[in-house]
Amino acid sequence: MGISKPSPAFSFLLIFALYFSLYTITPTTSSASLQDQFINCLHKNTHVYFPLESTFFAPAKNVSMFSEVLQSTAQNLRYLTKSMPKPGFIFKPLHESHVQASIICSKKLGTHVRIRSGGHDYEGLSYVSKIENPFIVMDLSKLRRVNINIKDNSAWVQAGATVGELYYRIAEKSRVHGFPAGLCSSLGIGGHITGGAYGSMMRKYGLGADNVLDAKIVDANGKILDRKAMGEDTFWAIRGGAGGSFGIILEWKIKLVPVPKTVTVFTVTKTLQQDPGNKILSKWQMVADKLVDELFIRVIFNVAANNGSKTATTSYNAVFLGNKGMLMKVMNKSFPELGLTPKDCTEMSWLESIVYISGFASRTPTKVLLQGKSPFPKNNFKAKSDFVKKPIPESGLKGIFKKLLKEDNPMMIWNPYGGMMARIPESQIPFPHRKGVIFKIQYVTNWPDSDRRQNKHINWIRDLYSFMTPYVSTNPRQAYVNYRDLDLGQNKKRCKSNVNQAQAWGASYFKGNFERLVKIKTKVDPRNIFRHEQSIPPMLVQN
Repeated sequence: MGISKPSPAFSFLLIFALYFSLYTITPTTSSASLQDQFINCLHKNTHVYFPLESTFFAPAKNVSMFSEVLQSTAQNLRYLTKSMPKPGFIFKPLHESHVQASIICSKKLGTHVRIRSGGHDYEGLSYVSKIENPFIVMDLSKLRRVNINIKDNSAWVQAGATVGELYYRIAEKSRVHGFPAGLCSSLGIGGHITGGAYGSMMRKYGLGADNVLDAKIVDANGKILDRKAMGEDTFWAIRGGAGGSFGIILEWKIKLVPVPKTVTVFTVTKTLQQDPGNKILSKWQMVADKLVDELFIRVIFNVAANNGSKTATTSYNAVFLGNKGMLMKVMNKSFPELGLTPKDCTEMSWLESIVYISGFASRTPTKVLLQGKSPFPKNNFKAKSDFVKKPIPESGLKGIFKKLLKEDNPMMIWNPYGGMMARIPESQIPFPHRKGVIFKIQYVTNWPDSDRRQNKHINWIRDLYSFMTPYVSTNPRQAYVNYRDLDLGQNKKRCKSNVNQAQAWGASYFKGNFERLVKIKTKVDPRNIFRHEQSIPPMLVQN
């Protein structure tokens, strides 16, 4: 289904958001003249009209509008400071042929492009480039069509739609269908699935990427390809191999999964004083991956005030695919130490549970999912990740809490594995973190703009990460690619990517699947058109 010239007969979308895609090299022209050249080139390569006032945003034209668009979906304020590189302009395509034309024109003009759907890349790589200058941003937020087909249990969703929008549109058509993707409702679906996409149904159905049936991408030649046209290797690579390496995701075809009409949620919070000896937390480590597949209990660690001092808290935050009575039977049998009572539990629809698990206030209407907004204010943050394969002993837990109490606003989340995640082979898609993983850790520290001690906070999280070394996976020390972490290593400037250097983060994110990803990259994008600080490099970059 490949086509060499863009046609208005197609629709549009992305391959990564929390991610991005990138192109070749850097011109010396001004951003204003570059934009004019880019626009002229687009006109020659697409037949679909694009009004300049609503599709192009440049500081030379209107700096306040440019800043508003740049900041609109950027989630990490650390990458919006004055010192961070800014794109020469932002382009918001309205049609998939605009994306095709953008690839053709970026290659012709030697312009580097970053692609943004949801803006959730933890290191800001969908809207900032430190290795390419100048660069532009293609923002896919106007490409957000969702088509639900309940009859064949599938949906086509464009890359600019958020997971919240997708969930809402599914529930509009059926109360007994869902999709096992992210817990954060403002994630852009394009980039989210390219990294794996986990959520509260992962133990029952696996990842979002495990439930993809087809896709449409724009490749390095500006062609639109579906699964058949791209081939099974590329289709394998884009489902978990991360965004910005193999093409631009325009659209995913996903498999809908059954959900009950009634699900049950709870959050039970314990202070250090309420869990002496960390007995509850230790028991969670023993059972979290062995509970029934329908039950997802994560643990959220925070620091709270306590009579003038600070204490650490652990919140057991859960979604159960079933009613309250069924849940109580499971908990009384497998995890009585938590002391869960029926009063702690709330029955609701699956869609309402998305609002709950996303962190919105109680009784927030489900239409909030259509707004594409996070319930939490934007901040500066740094995050890291780990995978745990054996329970952390009491001495390790004490050390963790000691570290947490030293930071101003830390957070740590333990997400349980097991269930379907343990039954899917490591090599089925590039996401390799499967059998043997008890839980995944996300470490986060965040601070407001008024706090000028960025180095203090980043040094703290690096110190905690170092402390955790004896308690987490080794050879390699695994990491989740959707929790992007440039501390693991980076590609060099421009096209000077090196496979041996990339092995450092490639093994952490993809384990043994990294080698296959490199081979596929070499085949489909030998010139390294799609690249960024942690993209998959080809074996040899061709000029």
